[in-house]
Amino acid sequence: MNTKLILIAGPCVIESAQLLDTVAGRLVEINSKLGTDIIFKASFDKANRTSIRSFRGPGIDKGLQMLADVKAKHGLRILTDIHEVWQAAPAAQVADVLQIPAFLCRQTDLLVAAARTGRTVNIKKAQFLAGRDMRYPVEKARDAGASDVWLTERGNMMGYGNLVVDFRNICDMKEIVPTVIMDCTHSVQRPDAQGGKTGGDRRFVPMMAMAAKAFGATGYFFEVHPTPDEGLSDAANMLELDKLEDLISNLLK
Repeated sequence: MNTKLILIAGPCVIESAQLLDTVAGRLVEINSKLGTDIIFKASFDKANRTSIRSFRGPGIDKGLQMLADVKAKHGLRILTDIHEVWQAAPAAQVADVLQIPAFLCRQTDLLVAAARTGRTVNIKKAQFLAGRDMRYPVEKARDAGASDVWLTERGNMMGYGNLVVDFRNICDMKEIVPTVIMDCTHSVQRPDAQGGKTGGDRRFVPMMAMAAKAFGATGYFFEVHPTPDEGLSDAANMLELDKLEDLISNLLK
């Protein structure tokens, strides 16, 4: 099997230590069975939620400690996102990969701060940018000293309440960096903010992954949850945890 694929999975937001332990334990089982090296992902703060009343997470201090506990217990690499410049240095003490959210991918100071930590920087392509335009965020990160920069496709806005994925963006971004990841769960969002939260349809997650494979994606990003409909963020889009192994198996064939 191809074990060089970048695989990222975990709940959208840190809801509880029990959730992190459950998901991390399952990822370890999948790694052992399939020979993969899935990176554990969870956010300590969802700073871009639709509503002021939406759950954001435990915050940076408690959240990073919880991620550090996952790393120590399960031996998984960690990815988490940052939203403000001052978060880069403390997050880099725990995370192996610092992720720049799509809405913030043009924030120069944030890119520079992430790059200066020496960690891998994963920049998610904005919903309002073409893949070829991501050369400029990459340039900012590299000029600040980043030696390993990834790009992630997550769809583009279509009208006011939907996303569409132009898979040609994967090919365009591979001309900029060697590692281009498909965010298979955020790309099925329908961000029309009905009821104060983003909608979506997780049924299309496997198809997004397989289509991205056809276009040469070198990695895949899945937000997963044991009971996604009960999730406190991105409930409509997260993949059921018990479906992850089969999907990864198909990607590895």
